[in-house]
Amino acid sequence: MSYQIIFEMRFKIILLIIILICSSHISLGQKTNKKITIKGTVLDAKQKPVEGAVIFIDKVKTNAATDKEGHYKVKVRADAEDILVFTLFYGAGETKINGRTSIDFILTDKSAGKEADDKKNAARELGMVDGQNPSFASYQSIYDMIRGRFPGVEVSGNRIKIMGSSSLNISTEPLFVVDGVIVNSIDDISPQDVKSIEVLKGPEASVYGMRGANGVIVITRLSGKD
Repeated sequence: MSYQIIFEMRFKIILLIIILICSSHISLGQKTNKKITIKGTVLDAKQKPVEGAVIFIDKVKTNAATDKEGHYKVKVRADAEDILVFTLFYGAGETKINGRTSIDFILTDKSAGKEADDKKNAARELGMVDGQNPSFASYQSIYDMIRGRFPGVEVSGNRIKIMGSSSLNISTEPLFVVDGVIVNSIDDISPQDVKSIEVLKGPEASVYGMRGANGVIVITRLSGKD
């Protein structure tokens, strides 16, 4: 067998190996980026539909919520692990996705009348700021807006600590959630852009898992803001 034939055979083998490697990377990338749609129904203990239950995927809030019939639909990554539904009046339910595309929930922690009001108040036990008040536009920063308005919340410069929140974390800063998205900082938020601010701790912050152990600052901005 001549040297040229051997060279051509080796070249073809190397080329085939490269093609196989590239194909596997493309397939892996497609699998990682692939999304699936999960549908389901959320009912209370009396088998009645629960409207307005918010959907969380891997502890992160989505834009999906149940309709009047208790139905929801949400697109998730193929590698997503957990789905959670949460409502102030009926509590929360969580389960593993395990590749399923149809997942129903029954929330047994229901409240009615005064009990429902008590539970709703507990979710905002540290208070709520309505940023649509024109006087709030006079604040120099988002931290000035929070300082002194929530009992049990300490603000020092751009550092916030929610008293009474127990955590094993080294950091004492709360989790920041802006327009439903977890962010690392709220430094760039202007008071003029704020619609509302809520401070959560304890059971109501637990829907965010360990990340909410230091409490949660929930900020909603006026529509149209980036």
